[in-house]
Amino acid sequence: MVKRAIAVLALVLYSAAFISGCATGQAEENKGALIGGGTGAVAGGIVGGVIGSQSGHTGTGVLVGALLGGLAGAAIGHYAYDQKRTEAQAQQQYAYNYNQAQANLVRIEAVSVTPRKARPGENVELVANYTVLGPQGATMDVTETREVRLNGELQGKPQITVQRQGGTYESKVPIALPQDALRGIYVVTTTIQSGGSNDTRESRFTVD
Repeated sequence: MVKRAIAVLALVLYSAAFISGCATGQAEENKGALIGGGTGAVAGGIVGGVIGSQSGHTGTGVLVGALLGGLAGAAIGHYAYDQKRTEAQAQQQYAYNYNQAQANLVRIEAVSVTPRKARPGENVELVANYTVLGPQGATMDVTETREVRLNGELQGKPQITVQRQGGTYESKVPIALPQDALRGIYVVTTTIQSGGSNDTRESRFTVD
């Protein structure tokens, strides 16, 4: 059983130069982990959450991101992740690609948006499955960045840096679309970075 950490940090943008927020935290036993998101973004404000040290998933992280243009007023929910392979299982999976003496291995195995079609006011979930490997038993900083674009223009950039041991993970960032979300095809560019290595993949969803 993987422990779940839950914490919520809501940051409200009062002006271009002043942000105030508060955070509350609670840990409970369950599969996976949650990192609390804010209740939304105001004029491209910042939202985020934190995670504390847990068995098998140590580290701290803050989910931040500006929501702009067609996503201004959207809400970012709780960031969540599950470990799909242990370090030993991931090492076996990538035995021919990974050398501990080299830089960290980073591989995105799949990205998706669920559902692929949504209406304004509905929820979409940005999903990434990826593997990271470093020195045996080491804890690594891993940065997940998701850039959301509409017609080539940046609409949002949720980003989080967490500490991971080697393994394969599934992470999810849910977004509640605003009622006035612009229609069109949104392109999500997901980048996973650790120790100088990175991997990038694209996914899409449609708002109609």
